Amino acid sequence: MANITAAEVNKLRKATGAGMMDCKRALVESEGDFEKAIDILRKKGQKVASKRADKEANEGIVMAKATGDNKYAALFMLNCETDFVAKNDEFVGFANKLMELALDNKPTSLDAFRAIDIDGRNVAEHITEMVGKTGEKMDMAHYEFIEAAQVAAYNHQGNRLATIVGLSKEVDAEVGRQLAMQVAAMNPVAIDKDDVAQEIIDKEIEIGKEQAKQEGKREDLLEKIAMGKLNKFFKDNTLLNQDFVRDSKMTVKQYLNGIDKDLKVTSIKRLMLGA
Repeated sequence: MANITAAEVNKLRKATGAGMMDCKRALVESEGDFEKAIDILRKKGQKVASKRADKEANEGIVMAKATGDNKYAALFMLNCETDFVAKNDEFVGFANKLMELALDNKPTSLDAFRAIDIDGRNVAEHITEMVGKTGEKMDMAHYEFIEAAQVAAYNHQGNRLATIVGLSKEVDAEVGRQLAMQVAAMNPVAIDKDDVAQEIIDKEIEIGKEQAKQEGKREDLLEKIAMGKLNKFFKDNTLLNQDFVRDSKMTVKQYLNGIDKDLKVTSIKRLMLGA
C-alpha cells in the first residue's frame, strides 16, 4: 500500500474541494496516483448523483449578470435539494464561477453551457463533482441569455429570483435596471399584447366566457364580455401595458416614451425558484 502523506491529502483536497477523509481514501485506492484519485472522487460524485436521482432539487440559486459592455446578459438556475446547501459559501462560489464562464463564453443554449470546459472537464462534470461533495442532487435546470444594444440584469435579494432585459438603444443604466425590476415584480407573460402566444389568448377567452356564463350573462354577450376580460389580462400581464411599479400613474410604455420615443424592449427573461 502506498504511503500517503498529509501534504498529498491536502493537495488533493485543495484541487477538488472534497473532504479530507474522502481524499485520503481516494489516494489509498489509487495507490498515490493523483489523477486516478481525482477520477475516483468524480466517480463517487456520479454514484451519489445516481442514488439521488429520485430526489427533488427545488432549492438553489438564480443568478443574472451582464458583461462589462452591457451587450450580453446571462441568467441561470442552479438547483440543489436544501436551502442549507444553497447558502453554503462553496455552492455560491461555484455559481459565481459558472456565471463568469457564461459571460466569457456566451453560450447560446443550456447544452452549450454544460459543455464549457473548466480545467479539462466540462460544466456538467463539475456539477457532478459538487454532488459528491454535498451529497445532494444538483442540476443546472435553466439557462437564458439576451444580446442587445443594451442589456440589464437584476438579482432579487436572496438569489431566488432574477431577470434580464434587452433594449434597442443605449440609455442610462438605471432605465434598464428599473425595467428588470418591473419584470421581477410583475412577471409579465410578454412584452406587448401582440407577443402573447395564441394558446394563452384562446385560454383566456374561454375562461372569460365561462366566468360570464356562470355569472348568468346572456349567451349573446359572452364573447364581448370575454374580450373585455382579455383586454384587462393584456394590461395586467404584458410589460408595456402594466402600471409602472415605480410610478403607478403611468404605464411602462409611457415611462419608456418619456425616456426616448424610439426606445424598445427587445427581450425579457425571468427565472424564479419553485416557479
